[in-house]
Amino acid sequence: MRRLARALLLGAVLCGPVLPAAADGLQPYQMIRSLQLLQDGIADGDHADLPMQTRLLAIIDKRLKETSPEDFDDPRNLRALLVYGASGGNPATLEKVISGLDLQGLYARLGIGVIHYASGNLPEANKALRDVEPLELGEVLGGPFALLAGSLAAPENPKRALELFDQARLLSPGTLVEEAALRRTIDVCAQLDDAHCAARAASHYVRRFLRSPYASQFAEAFIATVITLRDTIDLDLVEEVTLAMSPEQARTIYLRIARASAIEGHERLLAFATGAAERLPGKDGQQPDPRAVLYANAAAVASPDVRQALAVLEEIDARRLSESDRRLLLAARKVASQVVSRPERTLLQHASSPDEVAAEPEHAAFVAQRMKLLRDVDALLMEETP
Repeated sequence: MRRLARALLLGAVLCGPVLPAAADGLQPYQMIRSLQLLQDGIADGDHADLPMQTRLLAIIDKRLKETSPEDFDDPRNLRALLVYGASGGNPATLEKVISGLDLQGLYARLGIGVIHYASGNLPEANKALRDVEPLELGEVLGGPFALLAGSLAAPENPKRALELFDQARLLSPGTLVEEAALRRTIDVCAQLDDAHCAARAASHYVRRFLRSPYASQFAEAFIATVITLRDTIDLDLVEEVTLAMSPEQARTIYLRIARASAIEGHERLLAFATGAAERLPGKDGQQPDPRAVLYANAAAVASPDVRQALAVLEEIDARRLSESDRRLLLAARKVASQVVSRPERTLLQHASSPDEVAAEPEHAAFVAQRMKLLRDVDALLMEETP
């Protein structure tokens, strides 16, 4: 039934050559309903709806510019206008239409808030919407404004933001509003140093919205959160999240965690991520993924295991890596080779105490050279950060 309603409404709006006439014949609330149905399809994984969303937003903007104040005597149209604003509508259109209306009380605050939000004036938008209670706004406005208010509150009041994101999910289940609320919840959980909160939100997301075209943004947030909370997050929970993914999706998550951990020196997380990635079947059957091998051993070039790491790095087939990872491989091999090279005379041959080492310029230079080399490891790897 939901798919049928979506198809009928979209057919009335997106009708090719007769589009202007069709738009003129629809009320703003009908067009916003069409947009929401389209966005629900996007949340369900219908990527083909993305260009249609752009087209429909342009149609709605044109229709709103042509409205008169009397059109908004119908409360459905007024609510539709505010939903359009909460969704980041055209600021010029919002300013033109809302300034021509005699809004009072709550609606006046909502109108001011969406104008500031669409214009990029987030502090003023937050000020206008700070005390809004989405649960009191009703079904149409509640979810979008809970999402908007939560996003505005997050930088300064993350606990309040979590409450608002939960309300957005409660008021708009199964929609793009819920999808966005879950993604933003993960970021806020990291801000609050709450690993269980982040894992719970990520688990909900992968069970419901993994096919969304915005899932790549979820992956970015999840990876960043795992790295940020590396000392407190339960790695078993991370594995539970990836179990809901395809092997290729899970491998991508683990390898990106591994790459960042190799560059930043997070040994525990690196060992976990590379191990998990290697246990997944790669594109070449059961062979270890060369990226996991690279990241694990690139991080070891400044460790006592550098010789073993260099031997492994020399065995990696660069043809199986991306261009950026080939550069990382070459840099790691170069640094490891420099680390294992021996000076003609060692410190032990020239000094029997730290004081003697410090007293001899040649030995001090050797120490300084080795310290610089270790710093170069970090610099070379940091250059390869994605």
